[in-house]
Amino acid sequence: MTRKMMQFTRLDGKTPEKRGADERRDDFAEIYTAYAPEPASDQAARCEQCGIPFCQVHCPLQNNIPDWLLLTAQGRLEEAYAVSSATNTMPEICGRICPQDRLCEGSCVLEQSRHGTVTIGAVEKYITDTAWDNGWVKPVQPLRERDQSVGIIGAGPGGMAAAEQLRKHGYKVTLYDRHDRAGGLLIYGIPGFKLDKHVVERRTHWLVDSGVEIKVNVEVGRDISLTDLRQRHDAVLIATGVYKARGLGVPGAGLPQVLPALAYLTASNRCNLGDTVPEFESGLLNAEGKKVVVIGGGDTAMDCLRTAIRQGATSVKCLYRRDRANMPGSQREVANAIEEGVEFVWLTAPEAVLDQGGQVSAVRTVRMYLGVPDATGRQSPVPIEGSQFEEPADMVISALGFEPEDLPALFGEPDLPVTKWGTVKVDSDTLMTEMDGVFAAGDIVRGASLVVWAVRDGRDAAAGIHDYIQAKQKDTGDAGDIALAS
Repeated sequence: MTRKMMQFTRLDGKTPEKRGADERRDDFAEIYTAYAPEPASDQAARCEQCGIPFCQVHCPLQNNIPDWLLLTAQGRLEEAYAVSSATNTMPEICGRICPQDRLCEGSCVLEQSRHGTVTIGAVEKYITDTAWDNGWVKPVQPLRERDQSVGIIGAGPGGMAAAEQLRKHGYKVTLYDRHDRAGGLLIYGIPGFKLDKHVVERRTHWLVDSGVEIKVNVEVGRDISLTDLRQRHDAVLIATGVYKARGLGVPGAGLPQVLPALAYLTASNRCNLGDTVPEFESGLLNAEGKKVVVIGGGDTAMDCLRTAIRQGATSVKCLYRRDRANMPGSQREVANAIEEGVEFVWLTAPEAVLDQGGQVSAVRTVRMYLGVPDATGRQSPVPIEGSQFEEPADMVISALGFEPEDLPALFGEPDLPVTKWGTVKVDSDTLMTEMDGVFAAGDIVRGASLVVWAVRDGRDAAAGIHDYIQAKQKDTGDAGDIALAS
């Protein structure tokens, strides 16, 4: 049924129902149920259709959010999906894992006026899941097939986004990934309770049906060189992401029971995908029956905390050096973690990991206070002298973020230009490096960031690659060289 817009005056904002904490902490299924058609249309109809859509402005993809909210309220879901997917390669994934409270929903005019934001992410998920269920998500069929090919290193969100756009132009596209499944952090880094793996695998199969070749278990620098890829393809895109964990940097950090977050999450995701993981079977990467301490305050830390709860840890605590208001992670994720039994120890920082006989026994911690703001305006945490205490622990997970790997060494390509931070140096307009025909996008350029930014960068890189190849081929006037289809 068609709804009038601006229904925020009579309807409160309401997210889809969450499964109860007692139920959801016993499994890795997604915690939010799906919108039914009527509630989805009602929530979409709350949109004010404001003249300056700040939700769209603050979306990295500049998604046409008011337009597809209007179409959803009118029951025109196939059109809503067409609008949504025109700017977003994987809206069903962004609808699930984007921190909307920090982006589109946090910028909604209704949120700022205290009427409660439109539930943009949940409606986005509803639109695309409905599209999949009704067969509206069709494989890419380019208007023409080209002879040129592009090799993409990394089958994560940035690489997948670029692959889709390049196939729309008709290029032959090959994704190379060092893991045994495509998806990158989507498949191995994000737990199933936030992103069901079927959703990622469905998108991967769709890329294959669209003509993208995916080669897994291929590591550049070991199985193939960057030079080989440059000879094989007309352009190469580096979209590896960043996987090197930032070190904990305190005494005791080298103990076997001090784990990097990604190793811990990958083991859990592999087990849930049906793989056998020896380190999990041995108990090293399994939190069952253990007192777990997670150090960090971002979304990766939240993922580790909530995974440990589901694995049956006896206690799960988060040490964060600032307060809740200053956490970098989604407040929605913090609330979900608290509901599930996580305890947050605010304004604390680790000084050392203690052991007994080579086994972690506790984290020596110091209390902090927030001091004078730094140049960014953020208050710096300062230790309180004499406030040390010990937090008992059997397993410590370090979730302090990620840094780039040494790609010139990893690829055996010393000429690959990188910044002082180790990210790949590119032209900001074209995303091409100083190596002719070699482009880079996503976290390996901007540093550890959000999936939605990787998607944006992948799409931008595809546009840069298309322009580069056409300039090389002197074919820009060809009738087939049109803007990307939606």
